[in-house]
Amino acid sequence: MRIIRIFVLSVLIFACTAITAAASAEPMRGVWVSTVYNLDFPSRKSMSASELKAEIDNIVDDCASMGFNAVFLQVRPCADALYPSAIYPWSAVLSGTQGVAPDGGFDPLSYWIKKCHSMGIELHAWINPYRVTKGKDAEFAALSPQNPAVLHPEWVVKHSDGNYYLNPGIAEVRALVTNGVREIIDNYNVDGIHMDDYFYPDSEFEDADTFAVYGNGFTDIGDWRRNNVNLLVKSIFDTVHSSGKNITFGISPAGIWNNKSTDPNGSDTRGNPSYSSHYADSVKWVKDGIIDYLAPQIYWEFGYSAADYGVLAKWWENIFDGSNVKLYIGLASYRGAGAAENSAWYSGTETGRQMSYNAASNVIDGEIHFRYKLIASDADVRNVITQRYRQISVFVNGAKVVFDTPPIIANDRTMVPLRAVFEALGADVEWNDAEKRVDAVLDNDKVTLKIGENFMSVNGEKIPLDSPPFIKDSRTFIPLRAVSEAFRYNVEWNGDTKTVTIRR
Repeated sequence: MRIIRIFVLSVLIFACTAITAAASAEPMRGVWVSTVYNLDFPSRKSMSASELKAEIDNIVDDCASMGFNAVFLQVRPCADALYPSAIYPWSAVLSGTQGVAPDGGFDPLSYWIKKCHSMGIELHAWINPYRVTKGKDAEFAALSPQNPAVLHPEWVVKHSDGNYYLNPGIAEVRALVTNGVREIIDNYNVDGIHMDDYFYPDSEFEDADTFAVYGNGFTDIGDWRRNNVNLLVKSIFDTVHSSGKNITFGISPAGIWNNKSTDPNGSDTRGNPSYSSHYADSVKWVKDGIIDYLAPQIYWEFGYSAADYGVLAKWWENIFDGSNVKLYIGLASYRGAGAAENSAWYSGTETGRQMSYNAASNVIDGEIHFRYKLIASDADVRNVITQRYRQISVFVNGAKVVFDTPPIIANDRTMVPLRAVFEALGADVEWNDAEKRVDAVLDNDKVTLKIGENFMSVNGEKIPLDSPPFIKDSRTFIPLRAVSEAFRYNVEWNGDTKTVTIRR
């Protein structure tokens, strides 16, 4: 057990003491990092290798500071790759031109893995199996000559949305996707292979000719499409688990499998069902055990009439109850970024409520948040996530301190509600509202702190503070380590259990 003084309770300590989720059986605390359109990474095209490294370092350090234990990095956004591949061309999000390597042949995936693992964070390679373009004809015209869609135009379908897709009904396409997975796991020490909800784009996909050729044994094109997706899922699962490596395979489908109005086994919702729109029979994957985890994207709030978070989460819990497949939840934490005051998502409130629900569940084993940059850019959302993921248990002389408001990490210091900790320490405390000052006395020691001041007075001597006291939601927060040691307590930190032990 690694024990250190609490004055180094910081991002670095959390990083150094972190254990990956697979090793420690911690609940999933994941975040999606999108690369398509340069949404999260890289922030722009044509960055130098040093700039790319610095950006990766900053993102992973920030993820560690918020308490995430897994990054789901989009390494294949559109039949391309953020790593050197013999199957897919280099992604245009790197150099600006598909097929052109980044500066110096820099390998982003390799560096992401190295950085994440150095911080005790898992790296899951997130792939999009069938999408060729997001930018319609202009993007299609700019594809690399080595793109599979260019090499095999007979595999490509132009959809009514103007974009191009590889045809899931063709066995060679499914083999291509599976071989791409095998290439990743053979060459990289990833912790997982991940797909989201992009299979068939919708029910209007123009594959009637393919069905006529390959649909033997099926009278319904929908059942045939679902079987095509099932074949791909099983193929990837078998490939991952035949590798001999400790790698997981999971999918994050749309939150509604099917509506009860259409299927009595469906959820009591009124939304777009992935079963008949994307032809993703995710319930079958769970029942057949051909997946390690599922992370349905429940992107609606509690009380939303068409798709209530609580209704859907409970429905999924019932599906997974007794299963060896893990259930995570995909959370729409991005909706809190810049949300209006009259929104349920304002100030990260809904994200926090959903995280609390998940934590109380005996079936849900964590969540994945969408997406990094929008979370990181909103102080309220990131603080809600950080409070819960880096929440600390505090014991004083063997008794657990109960806080009505959880501790907050500020400037890498643990800040706690003042009255609870002073009472636990046995100090007499007075609050001077006019001066916004706290006076606490224990035995012969007197500690004085003022809101906003970056020092405290201990028996008349000024002691610097890295994080000054502050007021939030009518609670006054003070630095735990500083005041405890000022009253001559010994303070220890257990990085495995995130427990602060204070004793004399």
